[in-house]
Formats: sequence, C-alpha cells, structure tokens
Amino acid sequence: MYDIIIVGAGPAGLTAAIYARRAGKTVLVLEKETFGGQITFSPKVENYPGFQALSGTELADKMTEQMLALGAEAEPATVVGIRDAGYTKYVMTDTGEYEAKSVIIATGSRHRRLGLPREEELIGHGISFCAVCDGSFYAGRTVAVIGGGNTALQEAMLLSEICRHVYIIQNLPKLTGEGQLCEAVSARKNVTILYRSVVEEYVGEPELSGLLVRKTEDDTQARIAVDGVFVAIGQVPENEAFADMVTLDKHGYVVSDEHCLTGKAGIFVAGDCRTKEIRQVTTATADGAVAALAAVRYIDSFA
Repeated sequence: MYDIIIVGAGPAGLTAAIYARRAGKTVLVLEKETFGGQITFSPKVENYPGFQALSGTELADKMTEQMLALGAEAEPATVVGIRDAGYTKYVMTDTGEYEAKSVIIATGSRHRRLGLPREEELIGHGISFCAVCDGSFYAGRTVAVIGGGNTALQEAMLLSEICRHVYIIQNLPKLTGEGQLCEAVSARKNVTILYRSVVEEYVGEPELSGLLVRKTEDDTQARIAVDGVFVAIGQVPENEAFADMVTLDKHGYVVSDEHCLTGKAGIFVAGDCRTKEIRQVTTATADGAVAALAAVRYIDSFA
C-alpha cells in the first residue's frame, strides 16, 4: 500500500509528488499519456519563476527528473475509478488495482474539440493541437489556428515563422490574449485574422484541404484553402472517472477551493481539473503543494 497515489503527471501532480516525497511518504504517480501534461504543448514558457524562457517540455522534464530522483514511483495507466474503503482507497486502472491511504486527483484537462463531423478521424491528417509538435510538417504551407486566446496566439506566432500564411479564426470581435501577444500577432505580415468567424465544416478527404467558414454577423460562408488546422479553443476537465466519488460542477470540474479538499476524506484535488478562476502552470504547482501537504496531514492524523 502506498501513502499517496497521484492521478495525473502534469505540473500539479508532479509538484504534489515532490512535496509528498520530501515529507517522507511513499508515492505512486499514475499517468495515461505524457508526463508533464498540457504544458508539454507550449513552445515557450515565459511566466514561470526562475526561468526567463524555456519550452514546456523542458519544464516538464525537469519536474519529472526531480520527482524520480526523490524516489517517487511512476506507472503508465488509465485510472477508471476510485473505491473508498475508509482508511484504504482503491484506485482502479486498466492495468490493475492499487491501494493507498490517500489519493490526489490531478488529471488536468484535454483539448476541446469543435464537435464537427469527421473531426476525430482527421486528427493527425490535417488537424492538430500542438504547433511545437506538428508545425514543422506545414513549413512553407498555409494553416489556420482556431481561437483567440493566449494559447492560440502563441501557436500562431510559432507557425508564422515557418508557414507561408496563417489564418486566425476567432468567433469574437477581438482577440482575448495578452496585449503584447495580440500586438505581435497583428504585426505579422503573413497572418490574417478572421474576426466574428466560426468553422462550419472540415473540407477534404482523406486529408484536410480547407475549411468552410461562416461570418456570424451576416451568415455568409466562404471556403479557405489550408493544409492544416490547429485547434486552440480551451480545455475540458478529465474527471469522468471520479463522478461517483467527488462533486463535479456543471462543466465537469471537481468542486474545491484553495485548500484542495474534495469533501471526501483522504481524497484531494489539484490543478486545472478543479474549480478555480486562474488556470496557469504556477497555480497548478501551487495546488500540487497544497494538496500534498493536506494529504500528509490526513495520513499523519492516524499515526
């Protein structure tokens, strides 16, 4: 039996593991995809204290190395549920069952889809969510970025350096990212911003070759030829497996505050998967520390 099982290895989960190990607790981290979580999709992180700039992958690697060096264990597994038996929590996965005295849910979130026909089948065949991962495939070609927030603008900036032309498709009358990013993107000569516009259809088969775009102000439609599209319209939490264990809000986030408690004794939550106003890498790591220390106090209360 482990002292603490952490579900998810994003910045919140990795930080929780670091704090729990420094407190002398045995730790198992379960992650179904990539260690580092969504931060690995960021081509450049410039708002993490101590580093003027580094890639999200570099930051994730540093956190993972620190966690492992402290003696935390890690396993690739998809968690499908938690069973609470009082002092013992059973974490069920697709590879087996694990026991722990406490659990920290740090599952983060996943890329939001547009929900259009053929979207899933076109992922990897023209649809992507990560410019740093897939941008090089479109060097010298034309692409579109869907969204107008910080992530979308960062993607567009990176793509504008290697692509012939970049369209930004934004459903609002303005960009919603940070001021400096908005100015930088707007100044790029090979970037066209389509405001008040939504994608109605993915065009092309079997590979994406264009988009059908509708202007919301007058409902006119037009096709634009693109070789690839990068969807950057936010995230959705991955908490379905815990719906019968903790309280979720109407959007699927675990209901919790800055104390990272769930209302279920011995089960805590950290990072982007919980209800919170600000979702940044720094707030995720803060949650990880808070949740880990709360779990440590819970375990020690039985000593």
